[in-house]
Amino acid sequence: MSRRVTYSQLGGPDVLTISEVSEPHAGEGEVRVRVKFAGINPFDSKVFSGASTSTPQNVTFPSGNGNDFAGVVDEIGEGVTQWVVGDEVLGGKGFSAQADYVVVPAAKLVRKPAALSWEQAGGLDIAGRTAWASVESLSLTAADTVLVSAAAGGVGVIAAQLAKLKGAKVIGSASESNHEFLRSLGIHPVTYGEGMVERILEISPEGITAALDNNGRETVDAALALGALAGRINSIADYSAQQEYGTTGVGAAGATPDDLGALAALVAAGTVQVPIESVFPIDQVSTAYAKLVEGHSRGKIVLAL
Repeated sequence: MSRRVTYSQLGGPDVLTISEVSEPHAGEGEVRVRVKFAGINPFDSKVFSGASTSTPQNVTFPSGNGNDFAGVVDEIGEGVTQWVVGDEVLGGKGFSAQADYVVVPAAKLVRKPAALSWEQAGGLDIAGRTAWASVESLSLTAADTVLVSAAAGGVGVIAAQLAKLKGAKVIGSASESNHEFLRSLGIHPVTYGEGMVERILEISPEGITAALDNNGRETVDAALALGALAGRINSIADYSAQQEYGTTGVGAAGATPDDLGALAALVAAGTVQVPIESVFPIDQVSTAYAKLVEGHSRGKIVLAL
C-alpha cells in the first residue's frame, strides 16, 4: 500500500485527506517515480473547491490531487530505454503527484540537474512551464518594459527573471514586504492596488510595452492604461479579458518537457532564483493549501513525502 492525497467532495483545504491505496505500476512506455517532493499550485485549490471554470465540475471521486513532483525512478515499463532505476527526475501529472508513487509516460520526464534542490525540483513543473511559455509568447527584447504582476509568487518570480534575461526592463507588482527581494533580482518593485498606474509611471514615465498578468483584471487594466497593446498582454489569471480586450492567455500547455529542462538548468546554475516559501510534510497538506490561499507567499510551497 502507498499514500495518496485525495478528496471525495468539493470544498476548502480541509476536504483533502491522506488515503492508503494500492501501489501503481509502470505499463508499456511508462516509468514509476518514487516521489520525494510534490508542489502545490493555486489551480489545485480552484479545482478541489469547485471554483475552476476550466475543468469539468463533475470530478470523479475520490480524486487525486497535485501536479508537480520530483523523485527517483524505481520501476521501468516495457519499451522504455531512456531511463534506468535510480535516475533523479522531475515532471508533472495532473491530479496524481501528491502520492508516494506516480506513473508517467517516459517522454514526459525531465532529468533533475544535480545542483537543483529537491524542493525546487518538486515545485517547478506548472509554475516553470507557465512562466516559460508566457514569457516566450511576448517575444520580449531589450526595447521592452514589461509589467509582471504577483512578481514574488510562484509563477511571477520565474517569469520576471526570464523576462529580464531577454533584456527587458521589468517592473514587478508585489506586497511591500517583497520589494527588497525583487530589487535583489534586478526587478523594479511596485505596490499593487489603487494608484499603481501612477507609481509605475514614476518608474517608467514612458509607460510599458508588455505585461505578464498573474493576478487578474487590475493588472490588465493597468497595462492598457500604461500603453501596452492588448496583444502584448498575456494573462493567466483573467481569461475573460481575451474576449473583452483581445489579450492572450498562454500558460503551461505552451511549454514542452525540453523547455522545463532548460529552465531546470537555469535554476541549477543560479541564473534563475526559485525561492521555497515553505515545506510541509504530506500529512499537513490541508495546512499547506490554507497558507497558499492566504496569498503573499514568496515563491513555492511544497510537500515532503
